[in-house]
Amino acid sequence: MIRLIYIGLTGWREHDRLYSAEVKSNQRLTEYCSHFPIVELDASFYAVQPIRNIEKWIKETPASFQFVVKAYQGMTGHRRANAPYGSKTEMFEAFRDSIEPLIEAGKLAMVLFQFPPWFDCTSDHMIYLRYCVQKMDGIPIALEFRNQSWYGPGNREQTLEFMRKYHWIHSIVDEPQTGYGSVPIVPVVTNSVKTLVRFHGRNVYGWNRPKNKDTNWREVRYLYKYNRAELQEWRERILQIAEETEDIYILFNNNSGGDAAGNAKMLQGMLDIDYDGLAPLQLRLF
Repeated sequence: MIRLIYIGLTGWREHDRLYSAEVKSNQRLTEYCSHFPIVELDASFYAVQPIRNIEKWIKETPASFQFVVKAYQGMTGHRRANAPYGSKTEMFEAFRDSIEPLIEAGKLAMVLFQFPPWFDCTSDHMIYLRYCVQKMDGIPIALEFRNQSWYGPGNREQTLEFMRKYHWIHSIVDEPQTGYGSVPIVPVVTNSVKTLVRFHGRNVYGWNRPKNKDTNWREVRYLYKYNRAELQEWRERILQIAEETEDIYILFNNNSGGDAAGNAKMLQGMLDIDYDGLAPLQLRLF
């Protein structure tokens, strides 16, 4: 079995250290593809994307490039109402239609369902997860929690077995440990085909929304730079995970201070990975 490890970043627009001053905003995705083979598409979280946008991004990326698409916020409960859709069914159908071009192009790695901190381990929420599986039938889907009850005493094995039963791809996370609104590192494979790893940093202070309304919490939440020792620990975990899954997708989200790209490159070097099929590199900054 050939096992592949794909490393990339969340989004392509905000990683200034990847680009020279000559690279315009609308050229950044193409330039990004000269560095990494995958990217997390987070625009889909804020709005179901028009097909024209998806088709544009497909054209701007190499044939082997893949997208991890975040589920729309209404599908994960971040947006409580169904608006602008008349029902959840309509919302899921609109989302599926929007990603169809990625599926046809072979560029959809998976859809990531990242649930909010209040989404705890209850029977009602498990029923909703089964509903998501039903609505996304035939599409690879990853599951990420932000509430530690899913991995608490008496729930951990039940949660992992639930993922295995319904073929959820486990989104294994490295994030600050701040109580109920975060989850521990659980390096367990639940899908033998694909596994997702996401690095959010370890900024405990910035993880929860600051009480000061003048503070832009998004500018501090992911403010963290992993050191080599921390990534070395992850190198060992990743190699162990690779024994149980065909492909591993690794995304760095610690970019409040612009550190995601450098950390991704560092881990790539530590794993001795050299990607084929990238876009031509115009200017090597790393």
